[in-house]
Amino acid sequence: MSADTLPDTLTLEELTRHYGPITLHAPLSRTDFATLAGRYPDLQMEREVDGIVSVMSPVKKGSGRRESTLFLLLGLWWYKHKQGELYGSSTGFDLPDGSNKSPDVAWLSYATMSIDTATEEDFPKVVPDFVGEVRSSSDRLPKLKHKLTNTWMANGVRLAWLIDPYEEKAYVYRQGQAVEELSGFDGAFLSGEDVLPGFMLDLGEMKRGE
Repeated sequence: MSADTLPDTLTLEELTRHYGPITLHAPLSRTDFATLAGRYPDLQMEREVDGIVSVMSPVKKGSGRRESTLFLLLGLWWYKHKQGELYGSSTGFDLPDGSNKSPDVAWLSYATMSIDTATEEDFPKVVPDFVGEVRSSSDRLPKLKHKLTNTWMANGVRLAWLIDPYEEKAYVYRQGQAVEELSGFDGAFLSGEDVLPGFMLDLGEMKRGE
């Protein structure tokens, strides 16, 4: 469907599907953001520190597969060890800096869970111990790197991964350390280190299909 054939009235979900991510330039308070998210529960939204809201477009086939694979593999590790809580890409986190962000996958330790004041119907009001982000075709790499450094790590995430299947590069973020860059996915692994002890991700699982 081309822009010329789109109907005059579209829902937010239809707009993002046809046009990609949308930025709502009128700032929203945390309360108003929660209300908007409740009105459109099927949409993934993120709120910046200044209240600007972005509505994400649905991911395509390959990106959806890679995000699901990362979540599944972490889920198998979680099921074996029964440690903390695991969250997927539809969960938004109310962060200390005032933003609300949704990583592709997040994990919280029991210690972190114990300080979360959110109810079951609220956004988690806590910083994940681990986050993983997988670049999709609509993601700009500099923007993702900014998000990892200035949102996740700045708010206190202990370990974070940015996986770029298009360039076959992975970036490992650790508190107080320089970002580590890995090139090439064949035979390469990411370690959960002391945050996710025993977890290893075979980056070959994150490669693009033919």
